[in-house]
Amino acid sequence: MPTNALLKKLSLLTDKGLKKRLRKEILAYYKNIPQAETDPEIQEALAFLSNNRFHVFPYTFTDDYSSEQVQVYTDKNLGLKYVMHKGKKLYFKRTWGERKIKRNYVYLLLEQDLKSPHRYLADSFVVERGDVVVDAGAAEGNFALSVVEQVKKLYLFETDNEWVEALEATFAPWKDKVEIINKYVSNTNNEHYLTLDNFFEGKGAVNFIKADVEGAEADLLEGSKNILQNQQLKVAITTYHKQEDETELNDMLQQSGFKTEFSDGYMLFPHYGPFKPPYFRRGLIRAMK
Repeated sequence: MPTNALLKKLSLLTDKGLKKRLRKEILAYYKNIPQAETDPEIQEALAFLSNNRFHVFPYTFTDDYSSEQVQVYTDKNLGLKYVMHKGKKLYFKRTWGERKIKRNYVYLLLEQDLKSPHRYLADSFVVERGDVVVDAGAAEGNFALSVVEQVKKLYLFETDNEWVEALEATFAPWKDKVEIINKYVSNTNNEHYLTLDNFFEGKGAVNFIKADVEGAEADLLEGSKNILQNQQLKVAITTYHKQEDETELNDMLQQSGFKTEFSDGYMLFPHYGPFKPPYFRRGLIRAMK
């Protein structure tokens, strides 16, 4: 995920006044809706909000994580800090202090918890051995790091130069099969932007696309039409940035022949435009054909 989106979520967690207002607003809205008309997963989230503070992930699994559990180390040769993520070094921005890294890493763990609506993979939706994988919006690269050993090739798209430095450190042991591209993935090609259709022309098939690009997911799909229509692959794409993304992105994928399903649960993400009823947003789509 791009760092700006993650930091906005983190800042939201520390804004007590905003959290209180949003929590009160959401509970008041759903108080006037008969329970029988409410999605059971929303009912679960509302029960959480009734007894807890506002959270981007309004479910009890969030109680399982604390920044106090996170150990941050320093690579003296590189001057970069890192944590051990599933037995591998995951580096962070040079300018980040220990406290920010701990908060960031806890959020990454929350996002990929088995019960999280932001979890990219599922029991029947995995990266296979030998796959060619795209990670669009790689940020610190936690998703890519979790699959790097089993893939044939891994393309990381990230525009933040500080993250690029950290990614180079994290993936140095696998530099023979990891390529880091410092451009936005979109629906146009120029100095700063590229389309996946153009990038992969002549490079062969893609097997898995993970996309979390800070609200530009529709543009990414628009610039990947040839790949989506002519290849058999899996796509995990986030839908929580904008209220309409759930419907729009799902329609785009189905029109390209994909079978789609949403991750379980909902998120509360009051950024990128008006945060209004029904408030809750699906975290991501898993698509396959």
